[in-house]
Amino acid sequence: MGQDENSQSVKDMCQLVAESFHKYGILIVRDPRAKEEENDEYIDIMEKYFDSRGKIYYAGEKLEEEKPECHFLVGVTPEGQEHARPHEARIKAYDDANRPMSPLEPVPDAKWRFLWKIGERLPGASDNFDQVIPPDFPDWEEKMDRWGNKLLAAVQVVAEMAAIGMGIEKDAFTKRMVGGSQLLAPTGSDLHKHGVGTVLAGYHYDIAFLTIHGKSRYPGLYVWTRENQKL
Repeated sequence: MGQDENSQSVKDMCQLVAESFHKYGILIVRDPRAKEEENDEYIDIMEKYFDSRGKIYYAGEKLEEEKPECHFLVGVTPEGQEHARPHEARIKAYDDANRPMSPLEPVPDAKWRFLWKIGERLPGASDNFDQVIPPDFPDWEEKMDRWGNKLLAAVQVVAEMAAIGMGIEKDAFTKRMVGGSQLLAPTGSDLHKHGVGTVLAGYHYDIAFLTIHGKSRYPGLYVWTRENQKL
């Protein structure tokens, strides 16, 4: 972690991490190893990619990076493929101020996604497909790996801090992350095609241990606390 984990100040910070996850399910961190210009560079390349592939896809052509035979676990996932599980009872239980905009019956998401593996997989892992690299982006692998590894490094520190704050072994989580499905999974949405009020991604919960987002250029992402408060 870079500091003496036995110091009181570090213990206090770790306790705060554990409490934040328990109470809110979200934690906002600033990692000095991750530079804002790197985040901007990553968003730039993704905006350029989604814009170019949208033109091809909407013209009715198949995308070279689209891999349904790999269950969309690598490469691009166009809009209309992903959809949330039904959460009708939970959505109805919220009051008006905290209710999701999602319809009670899930509809296919209007967002696109690209899945890029970060780190090594365990041998024989069922999702260990070859990486998909767009041929017209020569610096794709370098930029995706650079930002993906910065995010993973931040998650690893947060996982260690959460473990310390919970009073368990520091590596209780991180040792179980080794060889796992670490994915850089940027999303893109066509704001020319989809107007104000469109639900780009339905109300859902993530299936992974932790999800990390870099700083976005647009608002619109919401989370719900254990007290059913929309943030």
